[in-house]
Amino acid sequence: MSISGACVPAVSDGLELSVTRVGKSYGATVALEQADINLRAGEVHSLLGENGAGKSTLVRILAGAVVPDCGAMSLHGEPYQPKSITEARHEGVSTAFQELSLVPNLSVAQNLLLPRIPKSVFFILSARETMRRASSILARYNLERLDPAAEISSLPLADRQRLELVRALENARRVLILDEPTASLAETDWLFGQIRNATDRGVAVLYISHRLSEVREICQRATVLRNGRTIASVSLNQASNDDIFEMMVGRRDDHVSQHVDRALKDAAPRLRVHSLSNGLLVDASFNVRPGEILAVAALEGQGQRSLFRCLAGLEPAKSGVVEIDGREHSISSPRKALKAGSGIAYLPEERKTEGILAGLSAATNIVVPILSRISTARLLGQQAEAKAAGPEGAKVELAERYLSFAIGDLSGGNQQKALIARTLATGARTLLLFDPTRGVDVGTKQAIYSAIRAFAASGGSVLFYSSELPEIVQLADRCMVLYQGKIAETFEGSAIDEQSLVAAMIGHRATAQSRATR
Repeated sequence: MSISGACVPAVSDGLELSVTRVGKSYGATVALEQADINLRAGEVHSLLGENGAGKSTLVRILAGAVVPDCGAMSLHGEPYQPKSITEARHEGVSTAFQELSLVPNLSVAQNLLLPRIPKSVFFILSARETMRRASSILARYNLERLDPAAEISSLPLADRQRLELVRALENARRVLILDEPTASLAETDWLFGQIRNATDRGVAVLYISHRLSEVREICQRATVLRNGRTIASVSLNQASNDDIFEMMVGRRDDHVSQHVDRALKDAAPRLRVHSLSNGLLVDASFNVRPGEILAVAALEGQGQRSLFRCLAGLEPAKSGVVEIDGREHSISSPRKALKAGSGIAYLPEERKTEGILAGLSAATNIVVPILSRISTARLLGQQAEAKAAGPEGAKVELAERYLSFAIGDLSGGNQQKALIARTLATGARTLLLFDPTRGVDVGTKQAIYSAIRAFAASGGSVLFYSSELPEIVQLADRCMVLYQGKIAETFEGSAIDEQSLVAAMIGHRATAQSRATR
């Protein structure tokens, strides 16, 4: 199909939100220019593009968090010029942000009702009314299992994401904006059901995701951004994945798989785990060899988070033995994990709260683990930081010019590249990567895949969890499936396919015994 044209003209009937030639710059940096998009009532419309294409800026403009420099917007035929998120909500435009906006030290109920927490006649918070209203909201969205009195920080990331979505759904009268809404969700059924309920009410939905399978399942049309400009708006039943990829990155996907089946069975394990139990994890035993990429597949809450945090030294093990390079180690902190044998380094699941140091440069974020090695007399200049960070950033294709930027100002994909560069900079020979491509675009994913493969090819060992099964199929030499906290089955090489993984993930073993030895 031809992709050189401008946006497909929107049908006037049902047009809910119209954006025309909207632009935004930050000094000399142009974040968005000539962005056009039209959303129709009762329709789910996808916004696609690489990290850095301008999606996040456009979302923030629509949400009222950023005021555009130029362009025009209209909502239901009237000028739309929100100066804040509160103003946008007042107009019926509500957003669930990729970087969660919940207040961690407040309760579920308080977060759901902000900024309209019930007060008594004396303006004192009415706890009983707050809980009552929050319980009603949770029931409306089939989340009665969540305690409205629980503090947000105590909840797993997936539940925090659901609450972010519920708050947006509750306030969306005209337009609902969902920015990477399934980034922390292992399944989509609950969310897609809520989206369909919203569109049945006539709400226009803008859906931002890098997962094309989801986009095709729930969306009718898509608008593609590249370098801050709208490239085209297309009907998804008329555009192939290759068409979309070319619009996003300016070239065709060559579909070349770089997966290599390596002869690893004779290598002595670098990481050996025996009968490890912690949290939801029960009696896990497995090995990871030098040069091997071992994946973990699981539905939400099957013990994968406990496994990674225990091996990283963030949570204590209840029982079990961890050996590195043939020696038993007690790992009680990330620092001890790095110093154990040839070292273990961990990439956390939540980059905003557990990963980045938002006010510092990308270079500083990368070299944090090696400051003592590269500093002189406890002094470290920007040039020395950039010199040390550059080679690590290059491994993940992080552009050199971004090293001097505050990492909080970078796109999510570039933040993730910097965090992976930091993990590589530690010098550890075992990497624990928890959902390393969560919420990043296809181009960034390929850069991260290449870095992981290169690390393994150099003799490094990788244990990674991914919520995307195609990623596991593409990357893993072996894959162990967790079910109800236990290793239910392990697959190897060509036996790693999505159908078999799904069967094991829901408790249906494909065979009476494991398809591959641990």
